[in-house]
Amino acid sequence: MTTTMPTITASSSSQQTIEQFRQYVIGNYTRYPVCLVRGEGSIVWDAEGNRYLDFFPGWGCGLIGHCPPRVVEAVREQVGQLIHVPNTWYTEPQGQLAQALSERTTFQGKCFFCNSGTEANEAAIKLARLYGQGRYKIVTMHHSFHGRTMGSLSATAQPKYHAGMGPMLPGFTYVPHGDLDAVAQRIDSETCAIMVEPIQGEGGVRLPPAGYLEGLRELCDRHGLLLILDEVQTGMGRTGKWYAHQHWNITPDIVTLAKAVAGGVALGGLIARPQVADYLKPGTHAATFGGNPIACRAALATIETIEQEGLLERATLIGERFRARLEALKERCSLIEQIRILGAMIGVQLTIEGAPIVQKCLERGLLINCTHQTVLRFLPALNLTDEQIDEGCDILDEVMLAHAG
Repeated sequence: MTTTMPTITASSSSQQTIEQFRQYVIGNYTRYPVCLVRGEGSIVWDAEGNRYLDFFPGWGCGLIGHCPPRVVEAVREQVGQLIHVPNTWYTEPQGQLAQALSERTTFQGKCFFCNSGTEANEAAIKLARLYGQGRYKIVTMHHSFHGRTMGSLSATAQPKYHAGMGPMLPGFTYVPHGDLDAVAQRIDSETCAIMVEPIQGEGGVRLPPAGYLEGLRELCDRHGLLLILDEVQTGMGRTGKWYAHQHWNITPDIVTLAKAVAGGVALGGLIARPQVADYLKPGTHAATFGGNPIACRAALATIETIEQEGLLERATLIGERFRARLEALKERCSLIEQIRILGAMIGVQLTIEGAPIVQKCLERGLLINCTHQTVLRFLPALNLTDEQIDEGCDILDEVMLAHAG
């Protein structure tokens, strides 16, 4: 059988690309009928040259915008030196990144690297069970989201994601988010950990009630459990601190990261307290591409960008400006029920389904997201300008007020 190499071209129209996808790509994603071809900062362009302002770059991965210069240069340089070697060898970028991430935590831990958020959470689950030495149950929260692979999916307490996938893996106990008594009641002699997002992302940008995370830490200390914080969406400065849990007076045992950690390049991982990390011994877990030189160089460049450009402080200012604009809109629009913001993590609870609002914003050149059916979600780049915030909020204002009638 003779095969030919596909012709690679940048001149296809959006419709041509869509037709190609229909024939050759499994349709497990709901996609908008737009083919994006180029991005810079918070702006992207499609195949027809249309410009879009992106308030949700890379599904939260574009923390420092599309094609951030330091990341682009670091990747270009690394590709010319060493693309990939297995983790049976040492590489300088991986060690440097592990140190950089650990030094920015509250507990100076050790790192394991993989490629995505669900892999990071799978590793945390395995590490917790290894640490438990026979204890295997993990308590997780309603409306949580920890990933799509079977372990992380089983930890995710949202039945809609389980549909058709059952049975889930045993060992996960679901309780209402924010309810310490419910957690305490479900802890037994087989429980090894509590797993929680400091701020629930996919669950609707839900911030924890006062004292909740501190209470979980106390329960873990009392029962000898690990506290696992899923910071896949909240980590790397999204909320104005390197890790969201630093807004509260707690120290976790394991933190998981992904999404924004490498400026849009695929990278995930966890940081664990040394006495916990040591249970992940040779042969217990691995990730072939985890911690590869390209991703690690990209992550180091991301950290450099955040610090050199003062983007932790900028995250706080972005949140304040969004809050002012959205609160003003709420006063004029009955469709907005609540606004939830911490840094550049923004949720707008609606009284209606959010998908039509997202579609209308797309038609006006603004990219946003709807999660949990009724929550508009923005995860903008930390170098988004004030002018861009106002431009996007102007579009949102018009769309919301027109929809409200």
